[in-house]
Amino acid sequence: MSGFHPALLSEVRSRFAQIDDCPEQGKRIFFENAGGALTLNSVVETSKQYAAIPDNQGRDNPGSHKLNAVIAKAKEDLAIFMNAENGQFFVGESGTELLFRLIMNACLGVETGGVVLGSTLEHPATRSACHRWSKLGGHQYTLISHDNHTGTIDAAAYAKAVTPDTRVATIVHTSPVTGMGVDVKACAAEIREVAPECFIIVDGIQHAAHGDIDIESYDVDGYVISPYKVFSRHGYGTAWISDRLTKLPHDGIVGGPEDNWELGTRDTGAYATLSEVVDYFEWLGEAQGSNGSRRDKIETASKSIKAQEKALTDAMIHGVGNLKGLADMEGITLIGGVDNPAREGLVSLVSDKIPAVDLVSELNKRRIRTHLRKADHYSGNILEPLGLDGCVRVSMCHYNSLEEVKEFLVAMQEICDQS
Repeated sequence: MSGFHPALLSEVRSRFAQIDDCPEQGKRIFFENAGGALTLNSVVETSKQYAAIPDNQGRDNPGSHKLNAVIAKAKEDLAIFMNAENGQFFVGESGTELLFRLIMNACLGVETGGVVLGSTLEHPATRSACHRWSKLGGHQYTLISHDNHTGTIDAAAYAKAVTPDTRVATIVHTSPVTGMGVDVKACAAEIREVAPECFIIVDGIQHAAHGDIDIESYDVDGYVISPYKVFSRHGYGTAWISDRLTKLPHDGIVGGPEDNWELGTRDTGAYATLSEVVDYFEWLGEAQGSNGSRRDKIETASKSIKAQEKALTDAMIHGVGNLKGLADMEGITLIGGVDNPAREGLVSLVSDKIPAVDLVSELNKRRIRTHLRKADHYSGNILEPLGLDGCVRVSMCHYNSLEEVKEFLVAMQEICDQS
């Protein structure tokens, strides 16, 4: 499948705020989607609407009843979007906070003396939570090394490391540094084969914008996303947890509902914007010809997003028209290799002539927004084994265009020629 038809891409782009301009910079190309995707116009309007509402949930008045209904609908929408037949959804402070909370309760809620298993591919939100709570829970924390060449980790690596006393395991669905995806279903199956009662928690924050979330098939216990990275807004995170994780001891109000994992009154507008995101995926599936169930439309949308983003990354890597791709530019190296089937809309690169920090700056002067990943507490786990002090992350989403990729390649060639 090729990328979007130009008419569809135009419709897609019309649904996003600040698609090609920034209030501070003016016209620009946005290739910093991994740091936070563009926001749906409908999310902007919905957020304004709910910001004005004084009512709280759980009261006996028409305004409160409406808020309760909005929250219930959002949870139903999320269940379809992520294909979750059981368990529950709730929102928290952020994706990071929710990963910490799920991991904390899993580590403290199981028998001591076990293993908490993760990988070096994971974001520090997961690794830091495991480091802290494995100790406090009386467990050993084991990190599996990811593959530096491919920029990902496979099920075989989990199979070699998992032991019968593995109590908690974590998986990152997509790396925010390499941009490579992980086969969550296969990794979870290897863990379950050896440690069937293990609590498995997935960081889906980087993956969510690309669609294709299927919790029912994964056999995991937790899945966390950050809605600002999937076309909503900042200020909250969203988690799904299984029934068995729900029942573990957790923070809550004494005398309150035992299965409640939310702390305090959450923003109903956050839930409402999640429904807007799901509605967008449904619309995109319809626009691509799906006339089945809502889930069918979402699956069609996810496949079309994958195809569009592959078309964009292929053009960026291999070139388009008479423009050289990154793979053919002198001195440019791509993290994770050139032709990597695990790639999800993201290209991280280094130049042997220009420091990454300067390359990001030069691109920004040309109104192309990318991001510097440094070998610090966020990205050192990926960059240090490669002997790198930084890289340029170029992250695209399905609303980006081939014309934007062309402008990026022209700019890159110009910068390389001047160095």
